[in-house]
Amino acid sequence: MATTLHSVLHSLRETKVWKSIFRRGLANTNRTRSLAVFGNLFLHWLPVKVREKSLRVRASYYLGSLSFILFIVLFVTGILLMFYYHPATPHAYRDMKDLQFVVSNGVFLRNLHRLAAHLMVFAVFWHMFHVFYRGGYKPPHQFNWVVGVMLLLVTLFLSYTGYLLPWDQLAFWAVTVGTNIISAMPLIGDKIRFLLLGGNIVGENALLRFYVLHVVILPLVAFLLIGIHFWRVQKDGGLTVKPRNDDGKE
Repeated sequence: MATTLHSVLHSLRETKVWKSIFRRGLANTNRTRSLAVFGNLFLHWLPVKVREKSLRVRASYYLGSLSFILFIVLFVTGILLMFYYHPATPHAYRDMKDLQFVVSNGVFLRNLHRLAAHLMVFAVFWHMFHVFYRGGYKPPHQFNWVVGVMLLLVTLFLSYTGYLLPWDQLAFWAVTVGTNIISAMPLIGDKIRFLLLGGNIVGENALLRFYVLHVVILPLVAFLLIGIHFWRVQKDGGLTVKPRNDDGKE
């Protein structure tokens, strides 16, 4: 029985289908391990080798990974919330009330989305300060530092655009104050405010535009920048480790 099974597996490995899927054999050497990582869609952005220092908790406190996990939580809970939400007046506020009193576990779902959003803003800010302290803006990490700053701005815009969606008094006046502050910018302030609101007041056009920004445009930009950010971490030599002084201490 074992001989028959072995022969079947051997013949399967010799087929063109098997070779088209697994092209490099077993990853049992440094070379084959490297080729396996480079040729895998999900692993090619990971390094084949990493510095031992970069694996320590204090090297990053896993803040980047934590921010990404929170983003995935927001992505999943946001899709679930979209099943119960209409970006129109007066349906938006009614949908929020239904989530609170009618939909099973609706309060949990909405609060999980909101709490993850607050934690993500906090984690991204903390991550930025920590990377700055570790010298992450210095060569050769300048480009990735700029990408990280752009991700911080996208995170803040995601939080701000989601503020209007409940369509309650807090959301209405918060967006009114925020867009009035934007209008104070020289030359382009009024144009940006008009573009965001789709008019001169916070109305249904503003709700629809904030909804499209929140669930389509900004998440796509975030996914693109996150992919570039992770890729550049490896291309720049891994995580930034604070250089040692002459006495051997960090």
